[in-house]
Amino acid sequence: VQLQASGGGLVQSGGSLSLSCAASGRTFSAYVMGWFRQAPGKEREFVGSISKVGNTVYADSVKGRCTISRDNFKRTVSLQMNSLAPEDTAVYYCAAKHLPSPTYHSWGQGTQVTVSS
Repeated sequence: VQLQASGGGLVQSGGSLSLSCAASGRTFSAYVMGWFRQAPGKEREFVGSISKVGNTVYADSVKGRCTISRDNFKRTVSLQMNSLAPEDTAVYYCAAKHLPSPTYHSWGQGTQVTVSS
């Protein structure tokens, strides 16, 4: 599957942003879709994921501020982020994997999110 993330940009602290990830391929609905982020000088970290039936998991750092959703018909997954803070500044990536593998095998190119204080 090929993934294309979009929607990043510059937002003020406290603001909101919605990221989208479009997938190619006919088996999108079978994938677990994840969002990750990597801030400058830091390792990539897990943000959240959504199963093929819509069950979500979030990192503690974003829990309550982020919502992941998917549209299997449109083959898209979204990350809605609210109450953004400067520490949310990072390149955000979407990724796909098949269960039961713990490894995401397909990655999008990343979209930059910058939160100004």
